[in-house]
Amino acid sequence: MMKRSTSDASSRRELLSLFGAGAALSLWPRASRAQDADEPDEASVLRDPDAPVLGNASGDIAIVEWFDYNCPYCRKLDPELQQVVHDDGKVRWVLKEWPILGPVSVTAARMALACKYQDKYAKAHEALIGVSSKLTEPRIDELLAGAGIDIDRAKRDLSANGKAIDAMLARNDSQARGLRFRGTPSFIVGKFRVPGVLTMAQFEQVIADARKAKASN
Repeated sequence: MMKRSTSDASSRRELLSLFGAGAALSLWPRASRAQDADEPDEASVLRDPDAPVLGNASGDIAIVEWFDYNCPYCRKLDPELQQVVHDDGKVRWVLKEWPILGPVSVTAARMALACKYQDKYAKAHEALIGVSSKLTEPRIDELLAGAGIDIDRAKRDLSANGKAIDAMLARNDSQARGLRFRGTPSFIVGKFRVPGVLTMAQFEQVIADARKAKASN
């Protein structure tokens, strides 16, 4: 059996310390503890039918990300996480807008979700998460138009589907708070709670750990 290198072991210790006390424990264990009253159930987190999914929709492991388009850490992490998801090929990446950084963040999240109705959520997400400056409402429209999105249609779709979009944002917020997340970005990887930013190597490690945990159940 191949031994884990010293650098790998150090990386793993760093990863677990980054999680914080208890954060690396699996969520939703089988009858091992009572679920907290406000902690969301597994299906609502992993299988919300309205939540956008990137990566491999049939993947064996889910990464669920709570993010804000105005969050600089979310922006910095996004290209690296995209690369991890692409390279792995079997990750189901569930995106949950959690616009906690002000009214413009809410506008960005609502507009991105409205773009689902013209099958351009992925383009909208990439356009809004890929900037380095703080978003404004005119800038949101400019970025989306530059990504080939019909802005007039997006606004019509937002008007027609606003209640459903707002209900999903409320679910995302409730889930994040129930999971005791304190800011963006925050993640569930498999059944592991990951509050905060990871490196590509750390994401690869926690994905591998999530697969091992799933196989052992």
